[in-house]
Amino acid sequence: MLALESVDLSATVARHLPYLRRYARALTGNQSSGDRYAVAVLESIVADPGLLVAHAEPKVSLFAVFHSIWSTSGAPVAEADDLISGAAQAHMAGLTLNSREALLLNTVEGFDQAQVAEIMGVDVAEAQHLIDVAVEEMERSVRGSVLVIEDEAIIAMDIAAIVEGMGHRVTSNARTRAEAVDMAAAEPPDLILADIQLADNSSGVDAVNDILAQFGAIPVIFITAFPERLLTGERPEPAFLINKPYTEEQVRSAVSQAMFFSSTETLRA
Repeated sequence: MLALESVDLSATVARHLPYLRRYARALTGNQSSGDRYAVAVLESIVADPGLLVAHAEPKVSLFAVFHSIWSTSGAPVAEADDLISGAAQAHMAGLTLNSREALLLNTVEGFDQAQVAEIMGVDVAEAQHLIDVAVEEMERSVRGSVLVIEDEAIIAMDIAAIVEGMGHRVTSNARTRAEAVDMAAAEPPDLILADIQLADNSSGVDAVNDILAQFGAIPVIFITAFPERLLTGERPEPAFLINKPYTEEQVRSAVSQAMFFSSTETLRA
């Protein structure tokens, strides 16, 4: 157990807060709702700094505080603001309790099963069971078409193989902003996976915004080596953001959840 005086509260929270916010957005379905939970976590820690050292690792403690608030509130999702998010929330009602949380903690946020168990207050076997259940329930619930926006051919092929292995169909791979917009116009996708930096120095964020402006709400996953460019808190951020280098499990988890719970917000470059 860490001594409270050994922890620089503000520095510790600042280091982990962008990832807590990412996690909260993915759970709730949009940035504003997720950020309200992040604020509630911060308020709890300010009121009782000892919460940050309740576990051996401050990051585990931070996420455990979130879980306590989330579960106490009944784990609500954001209010449906369109037909897509409404349908996704209807799907949510059929999921095993806490399974999405366990899956996100493990595959996207990188906690091992023992840490997931600590955060959620369950044993390791139950944590692994929840992860397995979430994978099964989500992957069988939705199938669709996917546009990949990625300028590195090997990475694009790898992403496509993962997505197709899940039963989805990759419509095309775009290497530039212009190609992405043209390909989306030719066949509007159900999901977009995009890098930020593209082949001609154009922006994947701009490409996504162009597509969303034309077709409306489509779930988006950004896969990037530069997550800090989006996790700033200064503008709308994506609900689903994966770091490069990624793992197959991270991609599968994000694709399943984005397809299932598709309320990713538009980014403004």
